Amino acid sequence: MKKKSDKEILGNGIETVRDIDNWHISSNYKGSISFNVEPFNGNTEQVLDSCPTRALSTAKDDKPVTISVDHGKCIMCGYCSQIAPEFITIQSKPASPVKLKKQLSEYSNSQIQSEKSFEEIGNELREKIKKMFGRSLAIREVDAGSCNGCEIEITALNNPIYDIERFGIHFVASPRHADVLLVTGPASKNMESALLQTYEATPGPKIVISVGACACSGGIFGNTYATTGGIDKVVPVDVYIPGCPPRPEVLIQGLLLAVDRMITNGI
Repeated sequence: MKKKSDKEILGNGIETVRDIDNWHISSNYKGSISFNVEPFNGNTEQVLDSCPTRALSTAKDDKPVTISVDHGKCIMCGYCSQIAPEFITIQSKPASPVKLKKQLSEYSNSQIQSEKSFEEIGNELREKIKKMFGRSLAIREVDAGSCNGCEIEITALNNPIYDIERFGIHFVASPRHADVLLVTGPASKNMESALLQTYEATPGPKIVISVGACACSGGIFGNTYATTGGIDKVVPVDVYIPGCPPRPEVLIQGLLLAVDRMITNGI
């Protein structure tokens, strides 16, 4: 029997990705939306109604009419762009994490994620963690009723491609060992008590990060009899990461923003 070569066993002959900086987001990826022209002269109601999460809105006293987007509600479906392609473009890069919820809906928040590579952000984060903690940054992930889309991206942080443990970040099983709570889902009524208990069990100082549109605003689930409409209705949030789901590159950018907030607040 002929012995198989290493290349045949491993598939492409590469066990891990050595240079993630050369990876690029596909041009087909649906990220944040941008407005091509202002004001909008088309059917405003038709554009607003195309959004399943009501992420698009207009100011009642605006003449002429201007449309803004709440990235905390946007699920990147692209329906608005299909209705008004000459007015709205879907970018291939996602919106950036923010410290304040109002920054998600400001018209000026059409900025996209940092142009820094994953490696650059990770190394910067590692240095700040080392300086501030003198040890690793411990994260407790909490699913407060999500569809598991965000969990897939969070899990990817630990795969051989992203491997965030090399930056001094690791996930822990107990909130009592955590510095950061990474929360997904709209905070369903069934998870409200569990989320609050997890928050209270986490020793201070602690940072809470809202991951994905559902955690930021309720997302596609909205604010109903079964959900709270976002985790900030249950626990205080320090960093909001928009997206449905947010990419691993944006997640690590949000972690860097969280550590920056710790440093700013003198924690």
